Amino acid sequence: MLFLNLILSTFLTFVELNCENLFDYHHDEGKEDTEYLPEATRHWTKQRYWRKLNHIAQTILSCSEEGIPDLVALCEVENDSVMYDLTRRSLLRNAGYEYLMTSSPDLRGIDVALLYSPFSFRPIRSYPLRVEPLENMRPTRDILYVCGATSRRDTLHVFVVHAPSKYGGDRYSRPFRMAAITRLCQSVDSVYASSPDARILIAGDFNDGPDSDVLQQVYQHGVVNLTQDAKGDYEVQGTYRYKGAWERIDHILGSPYISNKVDSAYIHTPLFLLEEEKLYGGYKPRRTYNGMRYQPGYSDHLPLVVRLRQ
Repeated sequence: MLFLNLILSTFLTFVELNCENLFDYHHDEGKEDTEYLPEATRHWTKQRYWRKLNHIAQTILSCSEEGIPDLVALCEVENDSVMYDLTRRSLLRNAGYEYLMTSSPDLRGIDVALLYSPFSFRPIRSYPLRVEPLENMRPTRDILYVCGATSRRDTLHVFVVHAPSKYGGDRYSRPFRMAAITRLCQSVDSVYASSPDARILIAGDFNDGPDSDVLQQVYQHGVVNLTQDAKGDYEVQGTYRYKGAWERIDHILGSPYISNKVDSAYIHTPLFLLEEEKLYGGYKPRRTYNGMRYQPGYSDHLPLVVRLRQ
């Protein structure tokens, strides 16, 4: 009853963020996470872990000027313990967030998650979508599917994706990302089969640009790229920067109904998330590690924000 009696908000704010290796400082049996231990070469200590948690929390809270973001799709979070600490013990502890996440066969143990405010979104069902690996393909992250109701009682279908990286080169690794996208599209088709006017949001790190073959495949299944032209302040043109070039590898996609509700879509670029790019000029994300060198940054990716009219 509390959910139904809430004051209805004019907007729904949706955020996507790759957290850049949000690991705890304990070893998960069977996972290749030993580089993020206190005695390892990265010296990932308890202090560094809690600083990282609070930096991710600060990033999320800064993404909305009207309260807190309603939904936050997160990539590169290690496990349930990390998500518990983020929502219950970090700077987010008073925000009231709940979360859903995957438990994937990814060798390093990283997963995806969805933070949601129970004041604006109520999950009805959720489950992981397993991506069956191709020959020579490492086990990858599951796709998280969540179906829920907004405060307006609209049904919303959310997918959180972290596609395989370009390790080994673009040509070699592209079939692996296509395998993940094929699994995603099968589920999107299923949603449309039961509800042709479905409200669908897909977000995450696709490790490919908006014009790539991988994203073109997704567009053929009834969704559009809501952040295709998203930009930030300070001439920021993408969410990730490599050798001086901005890359658009994080995306928020939506069904036609959702695309008609977009009020704004942008890359979130407060100065505390940026640092000067001394070699190439301009700015780059203030990341946690430059190679193996630790710096008390935030993430190597910048957040995407979409505000939807309700």
